[in-house]
Amino acid sequence: MRIVGVLLAFLLAASPALAQQQPPKPAPKPAPAPAKPAPKSPFTPPAFKITIATEAAFPPFNYLDKKGLPAGFEMELAQEACQRMKAECEYTAVKWDDLIPGLLDKKFDIIMSSLEVNNERRRRLGLSRRYYLSPGAFVAHKGEPFDGPPTLLRNKRIGVQKDSTHADWIDKSFRRSAQIKRFPTLADALKALASDEVDAVFGDKVQLWLWSQKPDGKCCEVMGQDIKDNQTLGVGVSAGCAARTPSCATRSTRRSPR
Repeated sequence: MRIVGVLLAFLLAASPALAQQQPPKPAPKPAPAPAKPAPKSPFTPPAFKITIATEAAFPPFNYLDKKGLPAGFEMELAQEACQRMKAECEYTAVKWDDLIPGLLDKKFDIIMSSLEVNNERRRRLGLSRRYYLSPGAFVAHKGEPFDGPPTLLRNKRIGVQKDSTHADWIDKSFRRSAQIKRFPTLADALKALASDEVDAVFGDKVQLWLWSQKPDGKCCEVMGQDIKDNQTLGVGVSAGCAARTPSCATRSTRRSPR
């Protein structure tokens, strides 16, 4: 018993020293600093997305730039409208004949392609306010005796872009008195004029004049009076959207057919 007591006394006396010899417990790691919030973008996120279709073959109003992207006065106007609406806008080039069917099939949201406002389009589409007005006109070879009333072109070959408001006016005015030749685009009609395949071309006055200032159009000049006819040529160019689309009232921007 005496030995056991001495052993217990030794252990009790040694325990503080043994405790001091044990390695210290590691200090707790500091808590990680809270993550800094991402910097706020200075740009307002777009409210919605819009796809805008154009023919991209009617300079200076719409055409393809050197990168093959839609450009021109109408695309610049559309971009300004998109910025004011805080909308993300995409642009797509579509054949003229496919513009209105594609819009009605909801393949895109808006047409901006020099779309003339007329009664038929009013029935089928929603239309924006007019954003430009350009009269119809004739272009012919310099020196031709057509610089007067359109009746001087009777019995002549007149070129025009098919399925356009200008074709509607030619049908109305010359169906029985002239040879009407229809072309897929106005550019095709002007090529035919330069090569003497037609005697004159009827179309948008601004575009005809611009063509006459280029090397390809030096042969020709705009002739006669401005042609205005609300029933066929419309009352100006507007942007179009599907009339029954809920967002049409806020997204609409229209354009007219040549």
